Amino acid sequence: MKAEVFLPEDYRPAEDEPFMNERQLEYFRRKLIAWKEEILAESRETIEHLQQGTRNIPDVADRASEETNRVIELRTRDRQRKLVLKIDAALRRIEEGEYGYCEVTGEPISLKRLDARPIATMTLEAQTRHERSEKVYRDD
Repeated sequence: MKAEVFLPEDYRPAEDEPFMNERQLEYFRRKLIAWKEEILAESRETIEHLQQGTRNIPDVADRASEETNRVIELRTRDRQRKLVLKIDAALRRIEEGEYGYCEVTGEPISLKRLDARPIATMTLEAQTRHERSEKVYRDD
């Protein structure tokens, strides 16, 4: 088991320290875990809400509105389920020593990008190229 990494509460990864040192990895690991816990808590709330069942709403328009809201909630939860999978993958990359490096170029992903999107797997440039090539194929 790894030794606990001390991380001051106000710590933020900085460009002037070694890239993906223990403190940075611990910072991102904690950030990812907190994000995952938040999503899972929201999912539990949704499940509880959905388990309350559809109330017997006599007005057809109100009932349709309630059903629409349920569909939107389920779609949101499905997106969040996929997000949890990406968070788990990022946590695995931390454990395997691959976190923070672009899966396409192998270059470091900027700390600003990782702080904003800790599940990022590509540098901004590689992501932009990827999205452009996807658009070209989609337009065919």
